Amino acid sequence: MAKVATNDSFAGLLQSDKLVIVDFWAVWCGPCRMLSPVLDEVEEEMADKIEVVKVNVDDADEVAAQYRIMSIPTLLFFKGGQVVDKTVGAMPKAQLVEKIKANL
Repeated sequence: MAKVATNDSFAGLLQSDKLVIVDFWAVWCGPCRMLSPVLDEVEEEMADKIEVVKVNVDDADEVAAQYRIMSIPTLLFFKGGQVVDKTVGAMPKAQLVEKIKANL
């Protein structure tokens, strides 16, 4: 299950041996609501390889500003605490899985 990040907890949630996918979203964002169940499903299926962290841009505005998030949903892919890839916008499950596999 995805972890929820705050401005204070975000950095600690990046420490993982797995690929960490950070989902920047907001309650009022339609495409975010479309992507969220897809991301949840993929996380469940690939739990041995990935971790998902959700960042509500309205609640964790400092984190969103730090990573210059201008559009949502935005997914940042982290390995070893460093950003290795980024996507903006909703996407179908197959495309998300391919993006994850490319970054494992």
